[in-house]
Amino acid sequence: MMAEASKRSVVLGMRRGARMCCPNCGHRHLYRAYLKVQACKACGNDNTRYPADDAPPYFTILIVGHMVVAPLLFLPWIWQGSIALILAIVLPVLLLMILVMLPIVKGAVVGALWAMEAGRGGGTS
Repeated sequence: MMAEASKRSVVLGMRRGARMCCPNCGHRHLYRAYLKVQACKACGNDNTRYPADDAPPYFTILIVGHMVVAPLLFLPWIWQGSIALILAIVLPVLLLMILVMLPIVKGAVVGALWAMEAGRGGGTS
């Protein structure tokens, strides 16, 4: 069930990848471990060839930073409270959000690379 190149949509690939599904067929289990991308067991698409190396952590930090840190700067208790208390509250929240968001963002990046056919070793020129 290999998708044709003309039918590959970046939005579709990113949506499937963000759901941690194969961007090619939508079958579950894009990962075999926390962030280890695997070939699809349903359609055979080699998802390991999409080099989602540095982009997912960058985008995850950017998203979480805008969702948590930016709004916190408008709260007065951030500027008036104890630094130890603020760090004890904010750092675990940031860590948890980053660990939850990273596989979602990595899946979306893999889906975008699938749609653009930007795999290792076999790109179209």
